[in-house]
Amino acid sequence: MSVVVVVVTYDSADSLPAFLDSLEAASCEQVDVVIADNGSSDGSAELAATRPGVRLLPTGGNLGYGRAANAGVESSTGEWVVIANPDIVWQPGSIDELLAAGRRWPRAGSLGPLIRTGAGEVYPSARALPSLRHGIGHALLGWWWPGNPWTAAYRAERDAPREREAGWLSGSCLLLRRRAFEQVSGFDPSYFMYFEDVDLGQRLGLRGWQNVYVPSAQVIHTGGHATSRHKSRMAAEHHRSAWQYLSRQYAGWRWLPVRAVIKVGLVARELLSRRVSGVSSAAALRRPSEGNEQ
Repeated sequence: MSVVVVVVTYDSADSLPAFLDSLEAASCEQVDVVIADNGSSDGSAELAATRPGVRLLPTGGNLGYGRAANAGVESSTGEWVVIANPDIVWQPGSIDELLAAGRRWPRAGSLGPLIRTGAGEVYPSARALPSLRHGIGHALLGWWWPGNPWTAAYRAERDAPREREAGWLSGSCLLLRRRAFEQVSGFDPSYFMYFEDVDLGQRLGLRGWQNVYVPSAQVIHTGGHATSRHKSRMAAEHHRSAWQYLSRQYAGWRWLPVRAVIKVGLVARELLSRRVSGVSSAAALRRPSEGNEQ
């Protein structure tokens, strides 16, 4: 069984070689790679495409993560497809573990691994869908009180890592059942970056598919090298996407006061994030000694 890995790149010279090198040990299956490149100017995508089994798909410009991922999936075939950021380092057997879980969960539309940061901490990549109570508590308190109950409930970080269903999974590394992905028309292209994975998880769930967290599969997410060079723009994009998602959840005239409160809160939070760096990274992780590890 061949597996297609779609990696979305944008000036990814700092991370793409390690991604491809580590991919060799991630599966015993044949792994073909599609590089959906969003207009890189550093030559990294062209150089990577000289490797065996790697194909370059220029998207024609910086289309955003979801649209580029959709294009990569559409250009490939097969029952399973992996979508990943280029700053992922694969641990041995990680894709095989995801595939095995996919066979155990016949209604799994998406499956995600345990993700560690470059410092070795566990990133909360399998979360509940945002709600007013948990979402507002997390947004307001998560940056200065990471252990607050609303953030903990939203990120499900007090659960010991175990194979389970989640509301949504981090789009930085996902195994997708093609039939499920196509049934919901892939990522919503109106999201440029951020929250496209939240939206996908919700829409898969509404169609009866499951989002399954598979901690026996592990990867390392070293951090967004391209996005780190544009922190203020990315913070603005994160809040714009949050508003897009939440305003859709509370549509209609009855929810107008709620949308107004959300809008004011997000604008204030974005302004604060320009002065306090911890706000834009409000998912500051607990140290292993605080019980976030197995």
